[in-house]
Amino acid sequence: MIKVCKFGGTSLASTENILKMAEIVKEDPSRRYVVVSAPGKRDGEDVKVTDMLIECSNQAKLGSCAKAFSGVAKRFEDIVKELNLSIDIRGILANVQSKIDELRGDYDYTVSRGEYLNAVIIAELLGYDFIDAKDFIKFDIEGEFSPEYTWDIATETLKNVKCAVVPGFYGSMPNKKIKTFSRGGSDVSGAIVARAVMADVYENFTDVDGVLSADPRIVKNPKPIRFISYRELRELAYMGASVLHADAIFPVRTANIPIHIKSTFMPNGEGTLIMPDDMYEEKIKTSELVTGIAGKKDYIVLLIQKSMMNSEKGFTRKILSVLERYGICFEHIPTGIDTMSIVIAKSEFNNNLEEVVSKIAIAVDPDSIKIMENIALIATVGHGMANKLGTAAKLFNAISSAQANVKLIDQGSSELNIIVGVSNEDFEKTIKAIYNEFKA
Repeated sequence: MIKVCKFGGTSLASTENILKMAEIVKEDPSRRYVVVSAPGKRDGEDVKVTDMLIECSNQAKLGSCAKAFSGVAKRFEDIVKELNLSIDIRGILANVQSKIDELRGDYDYTVSRGEYLNAVIIAELLGYDFIDAKDFIKFDIEGEFSPEYTWDIATETLKNVKCAVVPGFYGSMPNKKIKTFSRGGSDVSGAIVARAVMADVYENFTDVDGVLSADPRIVKNPKPIRFISYRELRELAYMGASVLHADAIFPVRTANIPIHIKSTFMPNGEGTLIMPDDMYEEKIKTSELVTGIAGKKDYIVLLIQKSMMNSEKGFTRKILSVLERYGICFEHIPTGIDTMSIVIAKSEFNNNLEEVVSKIAIAVDPDSIKIMENIALIATVGHGMANKLGTAAKLFNAISSAQANVKLIDQGSSELNIIVGVSNEDFEKTIKAIYNEFKA
């Protein structure tokens, strides 16, 4: 059996935590590949190493990162000292600092050094090979991840390596420039390694014992999810469930590799097993109606109305072409015969909402366009909802009981989830109401 283990920043925040990680890895010989994040916060007053490196990038652009990098250097020097390792960490740190200044604080290179330095240290601690992610995780010249190219190189790079530590979060472009994933991207790195070595399971160690059925900041003591499908997890992760990066599913999904979310601090806990759909089929038969509830705030809805819209060829394409020109991604497009609602995250607009709306008006000459702001989307997710009578009735009765007004409704043909839009101010009470209806 081959296991790939990824450990997050909280799991590696202190020397004590790093020793717990080493104990977990060593107790199971099948844990042959370890992917690591940069050290996170040790307490509420602490600063994540990645955030310290962001400041290094800012300072290097002005001349030198020496002041900010001193904090990074001390953090890693202390770790090496407390672990009693013989590695020349000062020499390695000096080279990194010099390179940051040489590259004038290149953002991707600079912020990736937390993972790099941590991986070098942990490889020494475990006695594993250090394999740099830049050598096999590949992005194209536009900075987009290149999966097929990566699989080939990764498989070749790792095939004769018995045990390895790999830094998460980054890879490289054709010009050898370091390129990072979005924050939390070490989850994706772990999935890439798991796919490359055809692991039997990808273990993702974090600070909680698996995925919860709702946000614990909103719902008190939400139930844990013990089994979940890739598709359910993808929906929940995309809609705000933060245990796993939403894109981490794709590399392992193609290879039918299950993901096991576990806690570094409760390594013998059940965690959450994320399963390929064919493995999950038997679980579906006994699963609860709803697996989980998640959501996000701050969306804008463009309400477009035009008589005979349904018979106008190219109507939707013209609108999407405007969004494309402005580099705007949309979330959902609920439609009627003469109406269309386009749901877009507020962050997609660069203070140009009115301009975009004006261009859409020119493109399709609608009867009216209304702008609805401060909208929250909430997804109720579960394979168990399919073909179950009364699910929608229960959902909307719960929302009504919370005295929240539904602004929009969207449901896919798979019946995997139902998405509702409410005002930002109704977000928390709506999630609580839905949870109490289906999970309490």
